[in-house]
Amino acid sequence: MNDNICPLDYRYGRKEIKSIFTEKARIQYQMNVEAALARAHASLGTISKEDADEISRVASLDVVSVERIKEIEKDTNHDLMAMVKAMTEQCKGDAGKYVHLGATSNDIVDTATAQQIKAGLEIIMDDVDKLLYTFVKVAKRERDTLEIGRTHAQYAIPITFGFKVSGYIAEMLRHRERLIEIMPRACAGKMAGAVGTGAALGKNFHKIQIEVMKDLGLTYEPAATQVVGRDRYTELVCLMANIATSLERYGTEVRNLQRSEIKEVEEAFNAAKQVGSSTMAQKRNPINSENVCGLARILRGFVTPTFENQVLWHERDLSNSSAERFTLPHVFILLDQMLYKTDWIWNGLEIHRDRMLENIQHSQGLVMAEPVMMKLTEKGVGRQDAHEMVREASMAAVDKNINLREALMERDDVKKYLTEDEIIHVMDAANYVGASREITDKMVEAVESALEKKV
Repeated sequence: MNDNICPLDYRYGRKEIKSIFTEKARIQYQMNVEAALARAHASLGTISKEDADEISRVASLDVVSVERIKEIEKDTNHDLMAMVKAMTEQCKGDAGKYVHLGATSNDIVDTATAQQIKAGLEIIMDDVDKLLYTFVKVAKRERDTLEIGRTHAQYAIPITFGFKVSGYIAEMLRHRERLIEIMPRACAGKMAGAVGTGAALGKNFHKIQIEVMKDLGLTYEPAATQVVGRDRYTELVCLMANIATSLERYGTEVRNLQRSEIKEVEEAFNAAKQVGSSTMAQKRNPINSENVCGLARILRGFVTPTFENQVLWHERDLSNSSAERFTLPHVFILLDQMLYKTDWIWNGLEIHRDRMLENIQHSQGLVMAEPVMMKLTEKGVGRQDAHEMVREASMAAVDKNINLREALMERDDVKKYLTEDEIIHVMDAANYVGASREITDKMVEAVESALEKKV
C-alpha cells in the first residue's frame, strides 16, 4: 500500500496522458522553452550559435536533475528561477549568462503549458476518433434493429438502435470539430516579458516571440499581459466539460437500458470471475457507465475555478497559479479515462434485440397510435379529428387491457376509413421508423469522410 491521496495516483488515468503532466514533464517542457528562446536569440545574432547550442544541450533532465532544482528552490522559494539557476550551473563557457535572457517566468511557464495542452489534445483527439469508429461499427451492425423510442421515460414510437447511435456520432463529430478549432487558440504561448510589452527583448521582441513559437509548434498571444489570456483556458476546460457531459449521456443511456425491467443492453461481464455484489451474487451492474457518469461530475467541477482564474489583477497576480496546477492536468487525465472507458463499454456492449422487440410488443400496440392517426389523415380525416379518434381508442385499450388494434376495430368511425388489414400493416413497427436507416447511413459516411481526411 502507498500513501497517495489523489485517486489519479492509484486508480484513474492512463500512463500516456499522465506522463504529460508529471512534475518531471513540466520541468522538461519549461527547459524546452528556454532552449527555444536561446536558439531564437542566436538566429537574430543576440547571442552566438555556440552558446545557444550549449543551452539547448543542458535543457534536459539527463543533464539538470530535479533534485538539484529542488535544492535550489529551498533557498530561492521560486521554482522557475531554481530551474534557470540549475541550467546555468551546467553550462560550459559563457553560455550560462544567456539562459532566460529577456524572459519573465510566465513566458516560460505559459509556453510550457501550451506544449502540454497540445500533447494532451492530440491524445484526446485520437480517443475521440477511436470512439467514433466504435460508434460506426455499432451503428452499421444495428442499422435495422428495431427498438422503442422513449420520451419522458415513456414509450413513444419505434426507432432503430443504429439510429440512436447515429445521434451520438453526430454529437461526437461536433466535438471533434471543436477540438480542431480550439487547437490554435488553446496552444498559445508568449515571449513578451514582465507585462507583455517585450521591453527586455528590445527591438527584436516580435521576431524572437515568433521564432520561439515556430520552433515549438505553437501560436502566440498577440497582446499579452504577464500571462497568456486565460479566456483560452476557459474555452478549453468548457469544451472538455462539454465532451464529458456527452459521455455521461451515453453512459446514462446504457444504465437505463440495462435496468432489469428494460434489459435491452448490458455491459460486457466476465461471468466466470467478475463479481457484481458482495452480497447479491446474481448482480450484473453497469459499473463502467456509472464510473463515467461519476467522473463527468468531477470534471465539470473544474469549470468554475477556471472561470475565476480568468479574472486577474491588473497585468497579472498569482491567484490562478495554484488552481491551474489542479485544473488542467485533471481535466485532461479524466477526459482521456472517460473516452477510453466509453469506447470499451460500447465495443463490448451486449445488445438484446429480442428484448427490444418484446418491449415494443409489450405496449399492446399503443406505440403505433401516431401512424394510425397519419393513415386516417391520408384517407381524408382532419388531423384533429383523427387524433381524437385514436386518443379515445387508446384510452379504451388501456381501460380494457386490450391491444390498440382491437380497440380501433371496435369503432365504426375508424372502420369507415381503414380495413383490418390496413390497420395491421400500419401498426407494424418495422414500417414506421421514418428515415432512421438513411440518417444512420449518412452519419456513418460523415465519420468515414472526416477520419479519412484526418484534419
